[in-house]
Amino acid sequence: MEATYKIRYMVKEDIDDVLVVEEKSFATPWSRTAFLNEILHNQFAHYLVIENEGEIIGYCGVWIIVDEAHITNIAIHPNFRGFKLGEQLLVHAIELARTLGGTKMTLEVRVSNHVAQRLYSKLGFKPGGIRKQYYTDNQEDALVMWVVL
Repeated sequence: MEATYKIRYMVKEDIDDVLVVEEKSFATPWSRTAFLNEILHNQFAHYLVIENEGEIIGYCGVWIIVDEAHITNIAIHPNFRGFKLGEQLLVHAIELARTLGGTKMTLEVRVSNHVAQRLYSKLGFKPGGIRKQYYTDNQEDALVMWVVL
């Protein structure tokens, strides 16, 4: 039987499930308060979740400020990686940004995260610079990538 995936807007009731994905994905995960603030108070923030048979297995955040979109975070539960779900989620975020007036999009990615960099490159993102010691857990540099929407 084939899995069915659904992408939709995140609501505050999703935060517990999103936190599971967050904690399994990042060394310094965002807090419940951070996600609540994004969803309830940040007028620029738009968050999507991807579900498999009603279970949240990933999410993506994007800020859209005037014509510039910024991916804040994107993660897929480790049990569901390797099925191009991150790509589907990012394509939806790109489409959302375009719909809301975005003309360019940016993100940061660890310089060591070659898997993510390949995905971003596949979707048209190009390297645009380095943010030195961007990640607080190990002071790793971030590669800044851009794409024209």
